[in-house]
Amino acid sequence: MENKSILIKDVTILGGELKKGSVLIENDRITAINDKLNSKDADEIINGDKKVLMPGLINTHTHIMMTLMRGLADDLPIDIWLKEHMWPLEAHLNGDHGYAGTLLGCLEMIKSGTTTFNDMYFFMEHAAKAVEEAGIRSVLSHGMIDLFDEEKRKNEFKKSIKLIKNCHNTADGRVKVAFGPHTPYTCSTELLEEVRKKADQYGVQIHIHVSETQKEVDQIIESHEKRPFEYLNDIGFLGEDVVAAHAVWLSDDEIKIIKENDVKISHNPTSNMKLASGISPVSKLIKSGICVSLGTDGAASNNNLDMIEEMKIASLLQKVHKLSPTALNASKVFEMSTINGAKALKLEDEIGSIEVGKKADLVLLDMKSVNLTPYRHPVSHLVYAANGSNVNTVICNGEILMKNKEVLTLEESAVIELAENESEDLLSKA
Repeated sequence: MENKSILIKDVTILGGELKKGSVLIENDRITAINDKLNSKDADEIINGDKKVLMPGLINTHTHIMMTLMRGLADDLPIDIWLKEHMWPLEAHLNGDHGYAGTLLGCLEMIKSGTTTFNDMYFFMEHAAKAVEEAGIRSVLSHGMIDLFDEEKRKNEFKKSIKLIKNCHNTADGRVKVAFGPHTPYTCSTELLEEVRKKADQYGVQIHIHVSETQKEVDQIIESHEKRPFEYLNDIGFLGEDVVAAHAVWLSDDEIKIIKENDVKISHNPTSNMKLASGISPVSKLIKSGICVSLGTDGAASNNNLDMIEEMKIASLLQKVHKLSPTALNASKVFEMSTINGAKALKLEDEIGSIEVGKKADLVLLDMKSVNLTPYRHPVSHLVYAANGSNVNTVICNGEILMKNKEVLTLEESAVIELAENESEDLLSKA
């Protein structure tokens, strides 16, 4: 990385105590935060007047290549959506589709303030290439599905281990790899037990969907005579390195199991609402001391990757679910999308808050916008009034990815054209 310094001058800083000051970035890290820094301290100056500086948002559950499937098979039950539309389409995916879809997803994330995402899908070495070019941060996992077949199981481990060996800690450390068993109902006990062993062996995380629908829970009860988290606990699968997406249908005993094992939950409210999967008991999970982060899920079930929009929806969903306007306040949902996301990905020492010594993953929002006027409470405005279009500048790992709404690492029109072409190619094969 080229040695350089950036000074964000006279900006309102979100996270912890709200304050006004300047932030100095040297190479990939924040090296000073105070009100005495001046222009001679840096190679490049960013004027923070009328702007808010926040940590880069962290999306803890995505299927980024599904940007190519945006708008397909909407308004259908999840079983039909998956089995009759998504899975048949996915059978025709190739690496070119994956690369184009990931570039498109990265572009959308940059433009809406996300600097880190946790992904599970296919052709992930192609995804890693796109992430490296885009300049953001990711944890990638190959979606493992063996459908209780031994040959499939062996093949899934080959792909996952190859991905770890080729891509883990690449792109200046921005790309990490995890194991990604799809769900307890599409993966055998043998696969899940082996994932646990291999994750320990390679020192990587585990990313899995659990208890997204009532039907999934019923299937696990029928197969194992236990609820999903009870079953996973009994086979020794759970641990503090597990990110479980959705966690909608939970018993009180399962919440205790999640807490005891320090499992991290990724809440995906828009997808859960759109597919009518149910409402995760997020307020109860948080009260139990469980780390709950926020994810968008894929663009085929959301249909965008805007984490600012996701914060508002997460908050409002809990309020109406609990019939309480205090159920999930703006500050808490902001934590879910920043420091809790970092904790979920075991990156809290590096990202998720604005502190000296941490990586410079930062986002500037332009508060001089019609939807943010009059300018009053920054965190409240961010959650309830803002959207991705208010993002002005994005920095990841000390590199400016977007400045004054212009993306610098990707050519926007070329990415959109490539994605359109690859999406048409994919549909023509299905």
